[in-house]
Amino acid sequence: MTQRWYVVQTQTHAENKAAANLLRQEFEVYLPRFEKRRRHARRTEIVAAPLFPRYLFVGVDMETQRWRSIRSTFGVSNLVCNGDEPASVAIGIIDALRKREDEKGFIILGKRQRFSAGDRVRVVEGAFADCLGLFEGMRDEERVTVLLDLLGRKVRVMIDELAVAAA
Repeated sequence: MTQRWYVVQTQTHAENKAAANLLRQEFEVYLPRFEKRRRHARRTEIVAAPLFPRYLFVGVDMETQRWRSIRSTFGVSNLVCNGDEPASVAIGIIDALRKREDEKGFIILGKRQRFSAGDRVRVVEGAFADCLGLFEGMRDEERVTVLLDLLGRKVRVMIDELAVAAA
């Protein structure tokens, strides 16, 4: 089998629907996802989110499969093409993405720090909302240390990473 990987653009928030419908047509589908921390109504939850919103990968053997049906699949917006022919993904890209998955099948992203030590920040929620301070560093995966000026003296507090914004 001479299967290659191609990129499918999906309709908005329809990656899972498109993947399910492509699987029903016996195409191999790869939808890379990661665990995203979402905050809503003072609650934080971990949800599965697509690594490339509105895109997924489909494995097609151009000689034996009817690839034109991909364009008319429910949930699919378009097949990324180069002219009239589908544009294939470089060999090794899908394998490289799969190597970054954890045991649950989610891509592990590198944690990048939003602020550097000494940056001015503003607390946007919680008991210290609207207080200005200096960013000191990350404590763990979700909390940061901020130096606030409270009652004329510097106080070190640890707060949720999402509760801090640039001043």
